[in-house]
Amino acid sequence: MDVALALLALQPDELAKLGWSFSARKRLLEHFLVAGREADAIDPAALDRTILALRLPLRDVRRLQDFTRRELPKMASRAEVIDRLEAALDAAIGEES
Repeated sequence: MDVALALLALQPDELAKLGWSFSARKRLLEHFLVAGREADAIDPAALDRTILALRLPLRDVRRLQDFTRRELPKMASRAEVIDRLEAALDAAIGEES
């Protein structure tokens, strides 16, 4: 949720610096919504230990990596969210290469 809220908070010039358009951000947020629907079916007590899958095109993974490194630290409320997301994105890029 921290990531989705941070993405929504980006101004047009901040999106442009990351190489994103509104449609790219919308597409990415739709992927988060799908994962959120999956999370709705999980017991809330177990949710923090559950791995949810985001299925993203490689270009969006790279954009999300840039966002995670440049903007998310300014916005996220928990550092562990940033660390987990960055590790997952690095692993995804490694799998694609």
